[in-house]
Amino acid sequence: MTVSRQQALEIATVLTEALPYIQRFKGKTFVVKYGGNAMTDETLKYSFARDIVLMKLVGMNPIVVHGGGPQIGSLLEQLGIASHFVDGMRVTDSATMDVVEMVLGGLVNKDIVNLINQNGGKALGMTGKDANMIQAKKLMVERPSKALSTPEIIDIGHVGEVTNIDRQVLDVAAESNLIPVIAPIGTDAEGHTYNINADLVASAIASAVQAEKLVLLTNVPGLQDADGSLLPTLNANAVHTMIGEGIISGGMLPKIQCALDAVQAGVNSAHIIDGRVAHAVLLEVLTDEGVGTKISAHE
Repeated sequence: MTVSRQQALEIATVLTEALPYIQRFKGKTFVVKYGGNAMTDETLKYSFARDIVLMKLVGMNPIVVHGGGPQIGSLLEQLGIASHFVDGMRVTDSATMDVVEMVLGGLVNKDIVNLINQNGGKALGMTGKDANMIQAKKLMVERPSKALSTPEIIDIGHVGEVTNIDRQVLDVAAESNLIPVIAPIGTDAEGHTYNINADLVASAIASAVQAEKLVLLTNVPGLQDADGSLLPTLNANAVHTMIGEGIISGGMLPKIQCALDAVQAGVNSAHIIDGRVAHAVLLEVLTDEGVGTKISAHE
């Protein structure tokens, strides 16, 4: 492909802007939670894979954690298994857990691995059950009850929360020039399998490996103020204030809490970025402007 002089100049300008970031982040670990439109749109899928491969080629260590809610829902519907949700979490009985494990650990995980490999990377697909990486326990949901003075405790089945991350296999992958692609499935001490929210897993892994950045892809531009304007940078105190004022609410709250947990555990920064933008990960990591909201502990 022939490029014009102007196009060549634009490419050189972009590379020049990226150089300080490449130098700063060489050898650093980035945990990227992959989901939303970026995971279903074909163009965005390929741009994401190329972003991850390029990060690895310039010396960064990306770790991909993925969800797969729509794909799980689609297969459950095909199999005639009804889906039920409590506070946004899928009630997961044994039959549903079998489908979750098949979709997340098989179909979705291997599709991402294949995309990264097709674009020149060396991806290693795994679930949290491999090498006992994600240790978990059953998640019990508390819901206020009008009839009871204490909250009602709801058992939603094979849904878990992270209790510990064994980082050994992640360290081996980094040393072996491999890109881990992780399905958010964990086990407890008795060997029970749990479906875990991918944002929670990404945050826990970022904290365990003391990542430079946690990057959460979403279907929104980032965090916005009361007037709807994008907030490019925030510290933890500002985020807590926005939660208290009701500016951050609803479905964004759990994602923001994951970001806060990570930075308060020592991750340098967490980023809520717009996965609907092509090459969103690179734009956030390697440019001055970025494409989302950066959250840090103190800045």
